[in-house]
Amino acid sequence: MKKLYALNKRPWYFIAVRALCMLLLSIQFCATAFAQGPQTVKGNVVDENNNPLPGVTVAIKGTQKATTSNINGQYVINADANDVLRFTFVGSTPKEENVGNRKIINITLRSDAKALKDVVVIGYGTSSKKEVTSSITTVKADDFNTGVLSTPAELLQGKVAGLNISKSGDPNSTPSTVLRGPSTITGSTEPFYVIDGVPGASIDLLAPADIESIDVLKDASASAIYGNRASNGVIMVTTRKAKPGQTRLNYNAYASTEAASNQIHVLTGPQLRQYLADNKQTPLVPTLNDDGSDTNWQNLVERRSYSQNQNLSFSGASPTADYGVTANYMTNNGIIKTTSMSRVILKGYVNQRFFNNRLKLGLTVTNSHTVNNNVPVSSVISESVFYLPTVSPYNADGSYKEYYDRTGSGNRNPLSLIYNNILKTDDRKTLYNGIASIDILKGLKYTISASVQEDQTDGSTYYNSQSGLAIGLNGQAQKTSYLNTNTIVESFFNYDRDFGKHSLKLVGGYSYQYDKLNDGFGVKTQNFIDDALTYNNISLSNPASLSQIQLQTQNVSATKLISFYGRAQYNYDSKYLFQASLRNDGSSVFGTNHKWGYFPSVSAGWNISDEDFMKKIPVINYLKLRAGYGVTGNSAGINAFSAIVIYGPAGKFLYNGNITNTVSPTQNDNPNLKWESTGTLNIGLDFGILKDRISGTIEYYNKNTSDLLFGGYSVSTTQYFVPTIAANVGKVNNKGVELTLNFTPVKTSAFNWKTSMNFAHNHNEVVSLSNDIFQTPYINTADIGGKGTSGLKAQRILPGYPLGQFFLWHYAGKNAAGVSTYQKPDGSVIAQQPLTTDAMLSGNAQPSLIYGWTNSFTYKNFDLNFVIRGTLGNKIFNNTLAALNDPQDAKVQNIPTFTLGESYNDVNAYLPSDRFLENGSYLRLDNATLGYTIKPHDLSIKAIRFYLSGNNLFLITSYRGIDPEINIGGQTPGIDSNNFYPKTRTFLCGVSATF
Repeated sequence: MKKLYALNKRPWYFIAVRALCMLLLSIQFCATAFAQGPQTVKGNVVDENNNPLPGVTVAIKGTQKATTSNINGQYVINADANDVLRFTFVGSTPKEENVGNRKIINITLRSDAKALKDVVVIGYGTSSKKEVTSSITTVKADDFNTGVLSTPAELLQGKVAGLNISKSGDPNSTPSTVLRGPSTITGSTEPFYVIDGVPGASIDLLAPADIESIDVLKDASASAIYGNRASNGVIMVTTRKAKPGQTRLNYNAYASTEAASNQIHVLTGPQLRQYLADNKQTPLVPTLNDDGSDTNWQNLVERRSYSQNQNLSFSGASPTADYGVTANYMTNNGIIKTTSMSRVILKGYVNQRFFNNRLKLGLTVTNSHTVNNNVPVSSVISESVFYLPTVSPYNADGSYKEYYDRTGSGNRNPLSLIYNNILKTDDRKTLYNGIASIDILKGLKYTISASVQEDQTDGSTYYNSQSGLAIGLNGQAQKTSYLNTNTIVESFFNYDRDFGKHSLKLVGGYSYQYDKLNDGFGVKTQNFIDDALTYNNISLSNPASLSQIQLQTQNVSATKLISFYGRAQYNYDSKYLFQASLRNDGSSVFGTNHKWGYFPSVSAGWNISDEDFMKKIPVINYLKLRAGYGVTGNSAGINAFSAIVIYGPAGKFLYNGNITNTVSPTQNDNPNLKWESTGTLNIGLDFGILKDRISGTIEYYNKNTSDLLFGGYSVSTTQYFVPTIAANVGKVNNKGVELTLNFTPVKTSAFNWKTSMNFAHNHNEVVSLSNDIFQTPYINTADIGGKGTSGLKAQRILPGYPLGQFFLWHYAGKNAAGVSTYQKPDGSVIAQQPLTTDAMLSGNAQPSLIYGWTNSFTYKNFDLNFVIRGTLGNKIFNNTLAALNDPQDAKVQNIPTFTLGESYNDVNAYLPSDRFLENGSYLRLDNATLGYTIKPHDLSIKAIRFYLSGNNLFLITSYRGIDPEINIGGQTPGIDSNNFYPKTRTFLCGVSATF
């Protein structure tokens, strides 16, 4: 009790002091415990212009813990004092900050434009420009061409050395594309497209505004990973995707107007009448051939067209997911009346990541609906220049005036051909692409993707009761419907690790492709009571016999392609680079003895600028030497039936009172049929001077293509069913030099000027066409047709000469009577039509130089870009002028102003000789664009750009035809033969907005 009492009697302050000490100890303990745990760190992330950066990844280094900045650039994360925060953003240099005891960490990220430009898409992966050992050209969206464009290739015109692209003004045609010269005589020269990793996807599924970048794989060491489809090069297309943390709304639109840039100069009505009078010829037959009119048929069939394009996209991304939707609507009205192309593209994608981003699942669906409205283009174009200008288009009752019995080439009214014939194609393409990838171990990732592309094409044609193409048939209708389905599965592993100064990248995979083509049928019938329904109800036709109902079927086929592939990339200290790949393709279309083929490649590079001795030459900041060799294939000329026996109708016989069809072989089999093989050696030098103020690439390549496929080799019918066979025999060589130069002459805070030039020289030569089994000294091609040219071919393929070698009669001038004369191979000169055997080798269609020059100027918010491109050294056979140049037929068809200088007595003037083989060189201002960009001080509007653009603004050429940009692809390049859809001059205004 005393002790307790004593306690109670202690001074109050003694107790208070003890309590205070206990409280302070408790506070210290709590503070220590708090300091050892996570603390909240927040801040703002801005760019070098102090603009907020949404979507910046803020991660705790060495962990999976991360967040992203919001639309205002703000972030919040829990971190320990000893943690390091790592800030990363696409296109910016990463930055790290120690947390310490800071609760607010504000960061400025600076753009790394070079890093963006250095990303190169290769087969089944990506690489950096510094690591690439192959010939690859990358073009980003900012550098694409502007205009009324419908294919990815057109975006690259004049931008890529060695890539030659030509297109007429026809909205329903696709451009001809040749990379580093033609290397086949029967197959396609088009490059192989890979879109977002899907090999062979249709380019009709692409809206140009939806493309982020295009990588052109030019040599075999780059493209061999795609095996027997890569001989013509590979074009890798990457579409736009949202960046982490971004939510973007983009709108792109333009409206354009187009008109023919040139016309063929033919006589007017008064000029034609005067020409005949001056040559003392009887006047044109009244009414039928001359009703007193002066009709410009080219003006009547052409028009000023108007087109538009609308592209709206919405996309967003978080650290674990990204998604996007794109809608594109395009109408491209042709300059020939009623021709047009309209297209709607809808695309949606979603990608989701799980388990700390180790598993990624993605799905993309793209649909394209294209409607082509066309006319009989070749007939309309031909008749618009041949038809007599002395005849009016219409009869008194408003119907089209026709005179089918008129001899000569102009006997169908061009306007009637346009308005009395309907040609429509309705094409629907859908691509489903699913992908899954998983990070198995550090650096090891497995990816599997599956895609299905369906292409439904419906054709509708109607020649009405007044059509000059279906005279007396009372209307003819045709309906076709065919479905093509492509199924592709890709399964591959990627291994990417660095071990000190050693870097290793491995790819190994399996590919399966199943194609089913031409699944459908067609029917043609005639004799309709009325034209009102056109092709919409063909059951209302009244054919007089079963023979007037034609069932049209294409051969339904199914093919399979199975592949195994692998690639290894190694570099030491980023200086010494090595790459090797191998693909093994097995295809059902090849002969039984050659179902499988190997396509290897190897390349190496040396980053010379990273060597110590280069530090003594600071003016050179980048220098790399690379070399590679690879083998690729081309199976485009081989279908499911090329290697086997085909049976067809061979007659009829009476059996049991019934007429029975017989069949017999119509094609020989060839168990040795295989792909065309191209081996390419490529040596390149990349350089950068004065911190890339001057940069460029020099390339040398040598392409040897062997086992050329040709279906016309003669064989003995004692050994084979039919007298010809398809076989792999010939060889073609392409060798050349390419030079690309980039300059930045001016670079200030307000004004920049960048210019780029590319030059490509290619030498093409047919090496051989025969072997020990199959022989032919040459192959005649290019049947030009027309008056007096039966059996005449304008080109000859033969060893020692390039593809596109012209083989024509040799013009020897005029004799005293003004009649064209021709020199025969024996040196004699004749004044009558030569024999087909009198033709001689002339020039060729291959250009000796292809060039492009791009300039880009920016001043504050203004930008100006223009592209000049052209060719040198190629020849064009102007068969249009030859066929028109016929003085003797001036009473039944029109003639060009060129003929005014001809003698009326020249009965040979029209003959297709080298007199009409012209220089096809040209220089064209292909595009010029002026833009102005507004960047409002509003976080909801990133930028709005308005622009004006013109295409095909001027042309310098000596060619006398409509345009020298004649088709340079295929087996008969460089021939202008009465069917060239006029090239257009385009002006457009557009807007591009990002929100």
